Amino acid sequence: MADQDEDRADAFFHALADRTRRDILRRVLAGEHSVTALAAQYDMSFAAVQKHVAVLEKAGLISKRRQGREQLASGDMEAVRSVASMLTELEDVWRGRIARIDDLLSEE
Repeated sequence: MADQDEDRADAFFHALADRTRRDILRRVLAGEHSVTALAAQYDMSFAAVQKHVAVLEKAGLISKRRQGREQLASGDMEAVRSVASMLTELEDVWRGRIARIDDLLSEE
């Protein structure tokens, strides 16, 4: 993987490492939500939810747009598919390693 791809993978996995961010992502993949409406769903400050949204946005998993005074967040399915593709690639690597271990063990 190129450095740029590695940086992107780091951002994806950092963003998805938090339960609240995964929940926010699920919500905005289902439909556009204002950050204010998202914040109302969690037992934390508005600023904390804004920070979670910013991490998801930095990772490219969501995008925001302004509508009047509201910031509206929506999910990026293509970015989620990219994460799934990375996970499949990693799974293939590990399946290959496990198969080699099985082969070595069966030779004994």
